[in-house]
Amino acid sequence: MDMLKFYDITHREHLILNPTSEEKLARLVELLRLPADAQVVDIACGKGAFLIRLAEAQGVRGTGVDISAFHIADAEKKLEERVPGADITFTAMEGAEFSPDAPHSLDLASCIGASWIYGGHAGTLDALIGMVKPGGWVIAGEPFWRQEPAAEYLEALECAREDFSSHASNAEAGQQRGLQLVHTIVSSKDDWDRYEGLQWLAADAYARTHPDDPDLPELAEKVSTAKTAYLRWGRDTLGWAIYVFRLRSVA
Repeated sequence: MDMLKFYDITHREHLILNPTSEEKLARLVELLRLPADAQVVDIACGKGAFLIRLAEAQGVRGTGVDISAFHIADAEKKLEERVPGADITFTAMEGAEFSPDAPHSLDLASCIGASWIYGGHAGTLDALIGMVKPGGWVIAGEPFWRQEPAAEYLEALECAREDFSSHASNAEAGQQRGLQLVHTIVSSKDDWDRYEGLQWLAADAYARTHPDDPDLPELAEKVSTAKTAYLRWGRDTLGWAIYVFRLRSVA
């Protein structure tokens, strides 16, 4: 089954494609102090929730990129509904292929929940740092281990223990690179329950309305495996946070 199709189906009920509530995303937007006509980029923007809220609240200009044409279409539709005429462009492309017109030229660069694009959290921070001006904002969303993961959970996730770190280590990774940590927004179990549960709901709704789709058996298997892993281990083991950094200004 095509993975972009899978994520489109399982995230049809989501506005935000990570375990962050709308209230917490609104808080993030309120925290940011951006100059007039700020230039921003959101890598792996999903349906554009963060960028659209920034455009509404602060009139930013910028770009959202995502590998999924499904999500980009949703983002463009939502942008037209909420902020018609905003200077925001959404583009379907590999996130790692994006580069600004010049290094260190943006006021904000974010990648909230797709650090695999740059080989992990550290690589993501390095990439975003190269895009922003001194004093600019670097926003990264990243999982962390709440407790030592069970071997069965790692197998279900198809990942290794070292793929994620602790909450403190995620924060320290930025500070080691000359970033100042100014805030974190940590997801609750309720945030996770909503994020995971909406996927189960969306998959069920799709199966009921598309009974002849040949991908249904694989869809059902993947969703069932993920559901079991979340309920058995993930809810107590895997955390999530948005790390809000600023690049130190040149003295």
